[in-house]
Amino acid sequence: MSLDETQDVRTPDADPDTTAIPKKSPGGWAALRPLLLRMHFYAGLLIAPLLFLAATTGLLYAGSWQAEKILYSDELTVSRVGDSALPLSAQVEAAKSAAPEGEVVSVWPGPDAEATTRVIMEKSGLPEGETLTVFVDPYTGEVRGQLATSGDALPLRAWLSEFHASLQLGEFGRNYSEMAASWMWVVALGGLALWIGRRRRRRAELVLPDRTATGRRRTLSWHGAVGLWSVAGLVVLSATGLTWSKYAGENIGQLQDRLGGATPSVSAKLKPGAGAADGGDEHAGHNMGPGEEMPPAAPTADIGLDKAVAAARAAGVTEELRITLPAKGKGYVIKEQDKQVPVHLDAVAVDPADGKVIDELRFADYPLLAKMTRFGIDLHMGKTFGLVNQIALAALAVAVMFLVFWGYRMWWLRRPTKDRRLSVGRAQPRGAWRKLPVTALLPLVAVTAVVGWFVPLLGISLVAFLVIDVALGFVARRRAAAAGAGA
Repeated sequence: MSLDETQDVRTPDADPDTTAIPKKSPGGWAALRPLLLRMHFYAGLLIAPLLFLAATTGLLYAGSWQAEKILYSDELTVSRVGDSALPLSAQVEAAKSAAPEGEVVSVWPGPDAEATTRVIMEKSGLPEGETLTVFVDPYTGEVRGQLATSGDALPLRAWLSEFHASLQLGEFGRNYSEMAASWMWVVALGGLALWIGRRRRRRAELVLPDRTATGRRRTLSWHGAVGLWSVAGLVVLSATGLTWSKYAGENIGQLQDRLGGATPSVSAKLKPGAGAADGGDEHAGHNMGPGEEMPPAAPTADIGLDKAVAAARAAGVTEELRITLPAKGKGYVIKEQDKQVPVHLDAVAVDPADGKVIDELRFADYPLLAKMTRFGIDLHMGKTFGLVNQIALAALAVAVMFLVFWGYRMWWLRRPTKDRRLSVGRAQPRGAWRKLPVTALLPLVAVTAVVGWFVPLLGISLVAFLVIDVALGFVARRRAAAAGAGA
């Protein structure tokens, strides 16, 4: 993520292996390195501010998991653990009494003995995507509080999540976030190649900062070593962040579907005419035309929430439950949402008329790509390994912030000391791509075009960089020609 790896104007602490493009056409790494240097320089210079913002907001989000446990402790925990919990139906009634204007859509029993039950309600007047959550003490039925929530995120984490995704700037902010994710893996892998490809006196300098170095070499040593240790995590964050981005995310989803890796879902749809266990209309469907199917009916009998949960538990769905209440033509959907390793993400659908399981879905049966997507997203959000996961995310965020700082510092330290017209370091000279052999250039162009199409904001910004670079080169040549003519 360095802004600087080259040295056009030599300084006392310049690296011995950083030179301008050789006159003879080199091959292999010697030909590719100047091109990587120029790309890494401009990517670091222009994209680094976006990465710094993403890292800062990501650091805040990583800490939000623990912060909300403290800030919302009254809502999340019971005052005293009782001997036995009330039936879920009684807890729902308590929530309805506290918020009669809401319509209950799902119930989340507490994942442990000290946790409250969440009763999720739809309520008019809330922003899109938000619901009203009523927190109920499962032992006493006491309502511990009410909060507007987004998914499983309470107000603080929901706000920080949106701040990380879009800086609270709507569509413009989401484009910023996707741009950062699009370039992060490119900058990280490019920096890794440059760092590994450097000549060094000791092998230990590859993985550890050189504390004997001074000036720019010392900064570069820290930048490279920390980047080496961070690169795997940065690539994972970039890839998983792109999965729910607008443009690249759509392409990723389509590719995943075509490869048979779409995430499956349990079907809660009732059969036509189902739900009449208490003696429905015996003439229903008699007046239907040929080839027509009886539409799903709203259940006329309901075994109740507690019996539906008991049926799900009997089917092996037992950990950290999320219960969606029946809607017209559908039964109960009861899912596990324990995303910490080992994960518990099985789901069943239960017929409200008789309590029979009408469909089930086991996480073990997910396609491999669906499993990888699930694990990747949960790692990105800090769920998979709990507190350890969140600490690792915070460490990565801090690492990115330092990498960006060190990159700009190297750019500043490499500024010419004699020519005051240029106060910062120069990039690798133009024309690096012309030094590549055709056998390397053509595949590189093809891969770049495919990646640029698949990750559109990366492709568009790369084309913009090239156009600007060509324009600057044209202006520089015109100036040089004019100066030569004047001389």
